[in-house]
Amino acid sequence: MGRALNKLSAARVNAATYQGRAYKLADGGGLTLLVDANGKHWRFRYRFAGKERMTSFGSLPDVSLAKARTQRQDARDLLRDGIDPVAHRRAQRAAQAATRTTLESVATEWIAAQTWVSSYREKVKGRLRRHIYPQLGKRPIGEITAPELLDVLRRVEKAGTLQTARLCKQHVARTYRYAIAAGLAAHNPAAGLEEALSARPRPRHFSAITDPDKLGGLLRAIEAFEGTPPVRGALRLAPYLLLRPGELRQMEWSELDLEGALCSIPAGKMKMDRDHLVPLPDQALAILRELEPWYGEGRWVFPGGRSVERPMSENALIAALRRLGYTGDEVTIHGLRATARTLLDEVLHFRPDFIEHQLAHAVRDANGRAYNRTTFLNERREMLQIYADYLDGLRDKKGKELRLRDSDG
Repeated sequence: MGRALNKLSAARVNAATYQGRAYKLADGGGLTLLVDANGKHWRFRYRFAGKERMTSFGSLPDVSLAKARTQRQDARDLLRDGIDPVAHRRAQRAAQAATRTTLESVATEWIAAQTWVSSYREKVKGRLRRHIYPQLGKRPIGEITAPELLDVLRRVEKAGTLQTARLCKQHVARTYRYAIAAGLAAHNPAAGLEEALSARPRPRHFSAITDPDKLGGLLRAIEAFEGTPPVRGALRLAPYLLLRPGELRQMEWSELDLEGALCSIPAGKMKMDRDHLVPLPDQALAILRELEPWYGEGRWVFPGGRSVERPMSENALIAALRRLGYTGDEVTIHGLRATARTLLDEVLHFRPDFIEHQLAHAVRDANGRAYNRTTFLNERREMLQIYADYLDGLRDKKGKELRLRDSDG
């Protein structure tokens, strides 16, 4: 039986060429090789339910003689079990297509297409993995209904995480917008669900010191901090630059122009997804030049404690503030932005739009257009230098008083 099935040889198959007209070479058991102007193709003829049928097994060189014979044997096994090989293949393809278009697979594809900073990317992945995928992740994205999604989101709400529920809803809504654009879904079940969720939770503001005397105490504590050079450098730099913690921790030497006293942060690292220019006051330049001989050959200005191949961890600066005796209810690195915003406005009297630009908030002109990154650059440079000098004055105030007291004694 084996010999009757295998009439061809690999040498004969490889030597077969088109001779001006199409022809077939039979291998037996329904398997033939069709040679035509477009190449060499495997065909399998069989009978099912009393009718003769034919299917393709692919073409050379992708499908060799040995592979074609394996497919023939698989098809014959299916026929022996009363299964049509063509119908079986269609069912397999449909199952594979359904797997590729599950909510989880499309969300993964959408996330991969974003230019987010790694920390935010991991937060989005984590929310979906914990709260959405267990119930809906393996479902075909086109079959999920608004009531089903709402039920999942309400479970998140009942766990006491109202903001998490809203963020999950936003991630799913954006996933569906991506799916609709790619032709993978026809409707967005997340659209309008915010009306059915609980009232928006009050925003949590980052703790910030706005009293000048207390701020001076914090600055003196930072100056006396005895941690590792990257942590100490980032802690000293934070008050001067008005950056978000992630933007500060992930600062790269390639983004710095120390001669031009400028830091250029690419859009992919920014919350508003726009390039951001940060003028560097003299105090910031001095801190960076202290670090440059040690870490300037690497990528990160503030490398991690375990590996210079990664930036400083999010917890490093938090732990540093705790070592200085400050709790999260008193001050945070992010809260230093609120500190600057208040003092620049209420004490130093700078224009609010200068401040908002430097905080990298969304600021638009009279026609509603977003300003570009160079807007008010010279004014912002002057503002940051004056603010840095003001901070140094707050920091040194107590030291001057002590020196006067000692000289009087």
